[in-house]
Amino acid sequence: MRENLKYCVILPSYNEGRHVGTVVSGIPDWVDGIIIVDDASTDDTLSVAESLTDTRVRVHHLEKNQGVGGAMAAGFRMALDGGYDVAIKMDADGQMDAVELPALVRPIELGMAEYVKGNRFRRTGRPSSMPRRRWFGNVVLSFLTKIASGYWHVFDPQCGFLAITAPTLRRLKLEGLARDYFFENDMLIRLNVIDARVVDVDTSSLYGDEKSYVNIGRVGRTFPPRLARGFLWRFTRRHLMNDFGLIGFLAILGAMLTLFGFLFGLYHWILSINTGIPATTGTVMVAVVPLILGIQMLLQALALEVQSSAGAGETREYARMGYTVGTPPTGTR
Repeated sequence: MRENLKYCVILPSYNEGRHVGTVVSGIPDWVDGIIIVDDASTDDTLSVAESLTDTRVRVHHLEKNQGVGGAMAAGFRMALDGGYDVAIKMDADGQMDAVELPALVRPIELGMAEYVKGNRFRRTGRPSSMPRRRWFGNVVLSFLTKIASGYWHVFDPQCGFLAITAPTLRRLKLEGLARDYFFENDMLIRLNVIDARVVDVDTSSLYGDEKSYVNIGRVGRTFPPRLARGFLWRFTRRHLMNDFGLIGFLAILGAMLTLFGFLFGLYHWILSINTGIPATTGTVMVAVVPLILGIQMLLQALALEVQSSAGAGETREYARMGYTVGTPPTGTR
């Protein structure tokens, strides 16, 4: 399987001169290429990257800082131009263990997924090395991202340890990807629109002396509105424009009935207060029945989307059974 695929690891790097060399040295030999994207670092990241003797390394320097999403967009383009079949993202600060690379790409090798990402919480809940504030923020963002992306089986969206196939990359509009740390969330939203199969795999997290550039306060203020906009965009594209089906029908009719019941009931409630004349039973029922039916339809649409979350039952089965490299399930290619 692996001998038929060309892999590259992309390392978006901003002020990681102390770590990038160590990370590169740990990447296994079966990885065909390593792309280091220097995101206008102000330290010696560029010089360190260019001094590496590993013949697999290609260095791309961005004159202006574009954020992790911008750096990854540049790295993805280089991977496609280089003819690689699978692009893998690792952080250049050493938080990801290269030993886990085989497990990360295994679902792709088995034909079970087009996009695989790490999940740092599946093994033991909160990793002991993860700060509590970061853990809590990840839990909240995970739930909001489930709603926005439609991938209800996916957790830990902020984990940047991921792999994606080249055909899937070509279907994405790289120029539209979020340029900042919203990149991972935005990827999931866009992948759902093209109906890509996504799988979580167990990964660890290594925290040392690396510096985090994530502003938790800013993330808490800006991510929820962006996720809300992402949900509306994804739902419209996926269920109304690309494939209008039962989910879209239930959502539209449910929203219309809910809105009508709420506004009709609110109008007559205010009218009763102003006139002192109670609304009749019939008037109340005209408001209540559409409201109840509308909410039920919206919940049914949500339930159907949750059921279709994994794209195929085999992806959940992969995660449940925990296949490892060298032990593919019987009957796979």
